[in-house]
Amino acid sequence: MTVETATGPVVVRAGRKAGGPAVVLLHGAAGSWTTWTPLVAASDASARPLSDLVIPDLPGWGESRSLPAGAGIGELSEAVVLAVRSLGYTSWHVVGHSLGGFVALDIAATEPDATLSVTLVSPTGRSVTDAVRHPLRAGRRLPGFAGMLLAMRFLAALPADGRGLLRTLRRAGLIRRLASPLFASPRYVHSSVADALADEIRPESFVRAAKLAARYDTRVWRRITAAVRSVRGRHDVFSADSDAAAFVVDIPDFAERRLDDAGHFAHIEDPAAVLGTMAEAKDERMPRLTAVG
Repeated sequence: MTVETATGPVVVRAGRKAGGPAVVLLHGAAGSWTTWTPLVAASDASARPLSDLVIPDLPGWGESRSLPAGAGIGELSEAVVLAVRSLGYTSWHVVGHSLGGFVALDIAATEPDATLSVTLVSPTGRSVTDAVRHPLRAGRRLPGFAGMLLAMRFLAALPADGRGLLRTLRRAGLIRRLASPLFASPRYVHSSVADALADEIRPESFVRAAKLAARYDTRVWRRITAAVRSVRGRHDVFSADSDAAAFVVDIPDFAERRLDDAGHFAHIEDPAAVLGTMAEAKDERMPRLTAVG
């Protein structure tokens, strides 16, 4: 379905309703709603499949219209909230991958009464925002992200957002190789995943999202009242060991789990672990971190 918002039409996929709060899945800057397909499939095959799913294409990605000039993270979260409420929901559990984690946390900060829990999957952290603000200095500490941002800037400068070059790389079988640093075990990732990334990536939106994250004031997260639980792969090239400690400073109730066999797309490489973290966020079973190792 398509929902009209202040940022333009937002395309939303909604799952079966069971009368409960919505479970909102927010994709990252390198993809669309389709990146959640492995998680939804794992949930459907489990003993307790998810219901009341709401999975939007964020403005600027997938089938949703581009984010208007001057709009920021706040406008992204407002669009999501309007879409969820248009489906009749008054409360929700929100799950955000990568940049979608920024949006999820902004929703939790601005809608504390309606947000019941937050699950972050390979979330964008301070190391990424530092790399955007200071690419030469911080980029050396996070070369995976710095390289991706440089590539996205190059593609965004090409006609049609570099779609022609991306199609050429895909036909040559190079997309899977270029995407391999994003996964802990790329040889086990189905080729359709790399193909989907090639189809769904929006270089201009990626570059703009990085700038929005870098300008965002994370101190607003101190208003969050819901439990925030994070799951991150140890091979995530878009994060540094210091990211979780920074989240602890800004988020009142935060805990993070590390996965040995996952990279930046933990919900693709280990969907069962992500589903478990979502359940723990709802039940608040994970202890709050006072130190991160």
